[in-house]
Amino acid sequence: MTDAHTEDDGLSHQERRERATQKIMDETGIDQKMIHDVVHGFYDKVRADDFLGPIFAARIDDWDHHLQNMCQFWSSVALASGAYYGRPMQKHMPLPIDRHHFDRWLALFAETLAELCPPEAARHFMERALRIAQSFELGIAAHNGVILSKGERYDPVSKWSPE
Repeated sequence: MTDAHTEDDGLSHQERRERATQKIMDETGIDQKMIHDVVHGFYDKVRADDFLGPIFAARIDDWDHHLQNMCQFWSSVALASGAYYGRPMQKHMPLPIDRHHFDRWLALFAETLAELCPPEAARHFMERALRIAQSFELGIAAHNGVILSKGERYDPVSKWSPE
């Protein structure tokens, strides 16, 4: 055998995915129940929030369906489960949101994690949430004709602002 040989040789893509998911679960304590609790707890906060709530309320009619999709999304993001097949960036690009919305979203998410997760799980979720928020903010800015440089944040009033 060559040095390129790995213990995964001979495993199907699905078996490798399941092994990776189990490893994350073992290391973080995250499971489907925790994902469900985080998603539902977070969106309870979002719906009650004076700043974010109206944006979601104007666009989501079927909350059960949205929450199910978000559980699949976070299963894919947090556990590499492959459960979500949507295109979330495209759905967010036309929204009237900016850095302030992402900051509030992240604050509510962090609050939810602190309430529901052990530290290693909260860290794992939050690292991913920060990357998602940054990616979406960049995508929304670009969709609105603003190319952000490193360290800039999207604010449509000034078009950008330093971080």
